[in-house]
Amino acid sequence: MSNRIQRVRHEIKRRELQVAKVEHLAPDYVSVTFKGETLHDFVSSSYDDHVKFMLGDEVRRDFTPRSYDNVAGELTIEFALHASGAASDWARQAAVGQTAVIAGPRGSMIIPMDYDWHVLAGDASALPAIRRRLEELPREARVQVLVAADSASALPFRGEAQVQVQRLDSQEALLAAIRALQLPAGEGFFWFAGEAALAAQVRDAVFVDKGHPRDAARISAYWKQGASGHHEDL
Repeated sequence: MSNRIQRVRHEIKRRELQVAKVEHLAPDYVSVTFKGETLHDFVSSSYDDHVKFMLGDEVRRDFTPRSYDNVAGELTIEFALHASGAASDWARQAAVGQTAVIAGPRGSMIIPMDYDWHVLAGDASALPAIRRRLEELPREARVQVLVAADSASALPFRGEAQVQVQRLDSQEALLAAIRALQLPAGEGFFWFAGEAALAAQVRDAVFVDKGHPRDAARISAYWKQGASGHHEDL
């Protein structure tokens, strides 16, 4: 199987933005739409992209660009709220008129949409990317979604693709479901994002136990228990 992933680089720009809309989609999940003229040339070529969300000089956190509109000058980011943390604390009290700064994405990993099948899995931190990807995939795409995300796991998945969803109630249940998953025949892509320790176990399950090729997968640690600003591709 040849590697069909396209990697592109973007010019990194620092953009000062203002909060234009706040939606509490679930008790532990907030959508914030930012507005600003500096978004006129913003680009995000993949659902796997991330921007740096910056608060002051100390806080730098990675977040998925959920959606953006260059003409309107708007960018939406969805925040999965942890029990504590600078970005989560900010999102809980976010209000129209507040300001923030973002930078990036510095690059995109563009994953083709014509794989025979797709698996999208993760915890609450993966939901923005999963929700975006499902809206982008074509009607003929076959997708299996596995998520463990407390109240946010009930958020709707929209799109035209053929989707099967498993909603799990814990990280342990999510790992068990991934281990039990029978990958379909044909050429497929496996994508996972979540907590670091869980991501490491998923990596072993996918690459070692299932023998799935590394060039047809992306497994990322979007956060790490007890650490701040963690992001690692496994």
